[in-house]
Amino acid sequence: MDFKQIQELIKIVNRSNIGELCIEEGDFKIIIKQKEEPAPVYATSAATPSYLPPAPAVQLPSPATQTPAAGVSSNGPETVKQADNLITIKSPMIGTFYRSSSPDKPAFVNIGDEISVGKTVCIIEAMKLFNEIESEVKGIIVKVLVEDATPVEYDQPLFLVEPA
Repeated sequence: MDFKQIQELIKIVNRSNIGELCIEEGDFKIIIKQKEEPAPVYATSAATPSYLPPAPAVQLPSPATQTPAAGVSSNGPETVKQADNLITIKSPMIGTFYRSSSPDKPAFVNIGDEISVGKTVCIIEAMKLFNEIESEVKGIIVKVLVEDATPVEYDQPLFLVEPA
């Protein structure tokens, strides 16, 4: 089962009233559970030193100010057009957000960088798999909303983009 199929399964579960979906193919097993109510989830790791501060809270715009962006593909990161004409690139999965492919490499994108459809903007590591997140929009990065190497949730805003 590839990443795109997993994304589609998550979307189907979110749109339905299914509480839990379990799929097994050979030695591969995936369980997708529906959240009962939105609540913050804090990921912990045995390798994380206890002196690190918690990840900063991200202020989400209220649902009343969000409208779907036109022409957004359902195969990649979700995007939402906001009232101030900025587009939000959101996390398509739960995992750890990385701005570059390794600590000694430059960030994929920085504030002011021009991006095009298909350009890698970050990596999200989930279950020891590093998933490159590609832009679904063309524009300029206005703001990076998540600190490097911090946990992210499904549908959490990652970047603000001014469309071109």
